[in-house]
Amino acid sequence: MSRIGKKIILLPTNLSTQFDGQTITVKGPKGNLSRTLPEGITLEINDGTILVRTIGNTKKANQLHGLSRTLINNMIEGVSTGFSKKLQIQGVGYRSQIDNNNLILSVGYSHVVTIKPPQNIEIKVENNTNITVLGIDKEVVGQVASTIRSIRPPEPYKGKGIRYQGEVVRRKAGKAGKGK
Repeated sequence: MSRIGKKIILLPTNLSTQFDGQTITVKGPKGNLSRTLPEGITLEINDGTILVRTIGNTKKANQLHGLSRTLINNMIEGVSTGFSKKLQIQGVGYRSQIDNNNLILSVGYSHVVTIKPPQNIEIKVENNTNITVLGIDKEVVGQVASTIRSIRPPEPYKGKGIRYQGEVVRRKAGKAGKGK
């Protein structure tokens, strides 16, 4: 049995949860999320707590036990506080801006790159080089941040590109000089 799956999820007082069939819906101050649980997983919702249980002792249910608990916990955390990912742009002439909720990147290509964020995702830009992706769904926030980073990933020689805040890019030495 999963150690993570056995942990009890505590519900904040400002949230409401609803579980019918295999679908759980969580409503909070930031919005609402719903997810369909896989077969073999069920929930026990008591006053202020949720316990994730497996039905039967199948291998598939045991594999999905901890994952289901983590996904439900992320839903609860998302609708109560939200998630954010921060990115940094490094490079001479590299910059970003927001125009009509679209992110416009100027990162060394002959054209600007425009990214339209999905629904419930907000993108903020500070100082033209710091990008923050905000939202209630952790999976979507991470995917949007990954998409932005993939436009111009950091290169190992000068470190130019878009990177996550705090990401360490291993640098390589340049050419070794002319041979004798």
